[in-house]
Amino acid sequence: MPSRFRRFLRWILFSIIGLGLLGAIALGTLYYLIAPKLPDVETLHDVELQEPMYVYARDGRLMAVFGETRRYPIDIAAVPEALKQAFIAIEDSRFYEHHGVDYRGVARAVWLLATTSDERVPGGSTITQQVARQFFLSSEYSYTRKIAEMMLAWRMENELSKDEIFELYLNKSFFGNRAYGVAAAAEFYYGKKLDELDLDEIASLAGIPKFPSSGNPLSNPERARVRRDYILQRMAELDFITPAQMAQAQARPMHASPHEPPIQLYAPFVSEMVRQEMVARYGAEALTKGYHVTTTIDPTMQRAANQAVRDGLVIYDKRHGWHGVEQHFDLADDEDADTVRARLRDIPVQSDMIPSIVLGSDGNSVTAVLPSGRQITLDRNQGWGGRSPASLLKRGDLVRVHQVEPPASKKGNDDTTVTTPAAPRYELTQIPRGESALVSLEADTGAVRALSGGFSFAGSKFNRATQALRQPGSSFKPFLYAAALERGFNPASIVLDAPVVFKDRRGHEWRPQNDDGKFSGPMRLREALVRSRNLVSVRLLDAIGVDYARKYISHFGFEESSLPPNLSMSLGTASLTPLSVARGYAAFANGGFRVEPWFIDQVKDRDGAVIFQENPATACPYCDGAGNATATRAAATVGGFNLGPAVAPAPTPASQDKPADTTPIEPPADMIVAPRAIDSRVAYQMVSMMRDVVLRGTGTRAKVLGREDVGGKTGSTNEHRDAWFSGFGGNLATTVWVGRDNFQSLGRGEYGGQAALPIWIDFMRVALEDRPVAANTPPDGMVEVSVSANGNLLPAGSGGIAEWIKVEDLERLQSYVDYDDGQFEPAEESFDIF
Repeated sequence: MPSRFRRFLRWILFSIIGLGLLGAIALGTLYYLIAPKLPDVETLHDVELQEPMYVYARDGRLMAVFGETRRYPIDIAAVPEALKQAFIAIEDSRFYEHHGVDYRGVARAVWLLATTSDERVPGGSTITQQVARQFFLSSEYSYTRKIAEMMLAWRMENELSKDEIFELYLNKSFFGNRAYGVAAAAEFYYGKKLDELDLDEIASLAGIPKFPSSGNPLSNPERARVRRDYILQRMAELDFITPAQMAQAQARPMHASPHEPPIQLYAPFVSEMVRQEMVARYGAEALTKGYHVTTTIDPTMQRAANQAVRDGLVIYDKRHGWHGVEQHFDLADDEDADTVRARLRDIPVQSDMIPSIVLGSDGNSVTAVLPSGRQITLDRNQGWGGRSPASLLKRGDLVRVHQVEPPASKKGNDDTTVTTPAAPRYELTQIPRGESALVSLEADTGAVRALSGGFSFAGSKFNRATQALRQPGSSFKPFLYAAALERGFNPASIVLDAPVVFKDRRGHEWRPQNDDGKFSGPMRLREALVRSRNLVSVRLLDAIGVDYARKYISHFGFEESSLPPNLSMSLGTASLTPLSVARGYAAFANGGFRVEPWFIDQVKDRDGAVIFQENPATACPYCDGAGNATATRAAATVGGFNLGPAVAPAPTPASQDKPADTTPIEPPADMIVAPRAIDSRVAYQMVSMMRDVVLRGTGTRAKVLGREDVGGKTGSTNEHRDAWFSGFGGNLATTVWVGRDNFQSLGRGEYGGQAALPIWIDFMRVALEDRPVAANTPPDGMVEVSVSANGNLLPAGSGGIAEWIKVEDLERLQSYVDYDDGQFEPAEESFDIF
């Protein structure tokens, strides 16, 4: 018997040894097969988690966040102790005790596999193993992956500290709704930073990573509540919190709600321009590397641009009456507010105009439902243009409403008065059919200070400021006039405003007309621009030559190929963007330099290191071609054009209203001087003439700004398809365009001064506040003369009209230009305008 027992013990011992050897061989084989394929955990020291790209205004206000993921990596030292305890309680209570693998958990998982029919069982994965899976492994469920996970966990524990591993876990974990990392989750679900969270919120966040999509507090509040309460119970069991704290936190209702990043400045068109430019520069990873982009946008000006475009288009739309409901739904008889609300889910708010669906009418009023599910009543005083809502709407109509300032109601007695806000009040409105674009640049650098590409980015992402190619009409005339001034004309030159007929080589006739159909005969160029006489512009282009004009005007930054090679160019038939027109006007305001529009000032990486800093080419009237301050009087020549003295004199500080002296100004050493576009003397003359457009011409509405440095030009096209005003003041060059995307007419009487100029004024009223008045000092190489009303040169001191002209033009000053003597006979191809 003893011998048999010993043999039995030896058999058991040999079996154990054999099984151990087999297990060791199996493990060795698995290690041999798996270990060489495992990644290097040392890379976790320098891991770069995906972060979105942040876009800021020039003063640091947040404009946009771009990226597929919300993530704000945090240091473990900044994580509240209660938050760490919550994750430890639910995910890995022995995290600070084991060495990467919790063998108790593994044994428990093996036992469950052996005693149940489940293919997947809970437990067994430590926080370290989860980090290994998140960074290096797939989510497939297999024994091979589990062993690889454990091997990586061992290596990580040898390479990283516990806090480093925990920090990676908290920053990498997915919390649903594009939120990665606990800091992003806290902001999205509760609008708080980590140190502001309450205990119940902490437990709720800790429960999300297990079921990030199906069990977060928004998708399934009840399931999230059950898991929250269990986490609080575990925290109490581990003595992290007291039973009283647990009970108090469990009693709180679930209250998570979506919180987007706190956008401080609404500039979606600019933000999208930044996104596209950053992707073009740095590739798609620009949206995942945590770049911080500071733009040139001025918050005050941008808000003014948004408001001016919105108000201007609404006022325009009201002039043309009600144009019908936006859409109609055939509602079933049993549809109530809850079912109707679902139809509004994908219809965005545009500007401040909220979509609503009419449920029914009663007398003069209608009842409608908002996207929030709230029902509102619009009575007879809340309709459109004096018409009651019931006369315009029926059940199922999709319309827009906007909230108006509600009156306050007062309740009280003889001793006290209590003011309480009344319920929000809404009025019927409609999305304007017209669209608009506004862009404003610093004239001397080209920095974009404000840009609006349309009424609503939510309604249309088409950026009309940079993408819409529209005819500028008469707002193009200043470029043509500048070419004529370079050619020898001056503001006092006489040109005939009279009918003219041109024939092309095929015998077709072109009879250009003035807008009013009238003719004024001989008139000075200054007066022709002030009154925007089309026939003068046509004769002017005829006189200087189309080829010359196209080449000269291209110096403003326009592609020569975009300028029509015929006389129709004089009427603004080129297709140009508002941004390009604003850049052209900047050359007038800055003394004749071509600047490039730019909007990205600085780019920093996630660590705050500057990786890009813009240094724009800047207008410098007192610099030579190399960017040196000088008083040299040599002429500047560009593309065969004599652009006048290369250097203008520096203004005398004591007097801005007299011709300046020649004191040079030393520019900064790193300054890049913008290329000269036109003679500074031509720029001076054009600024002077366009100031007169505001004082007594088509832009007189702008006199309300009360500034002598404001000038510009209106523009309109055939059948009122486009309305423009481009101008300057306070070193800003600003262009406003109004039109319809389908090129239909804006309506009778919608000229540039009617549709576009009011928007320009509303913006500039804000933009010019506290800005010094820009001087317009005659540059060197000019002389002041007196001329009569008919353009005759008068003796000095004999009165007349004062004009500053180029010195070399003095001897050419004459009282009348005869277009019938053949002197300005153009080439035949200039007539090919059809």
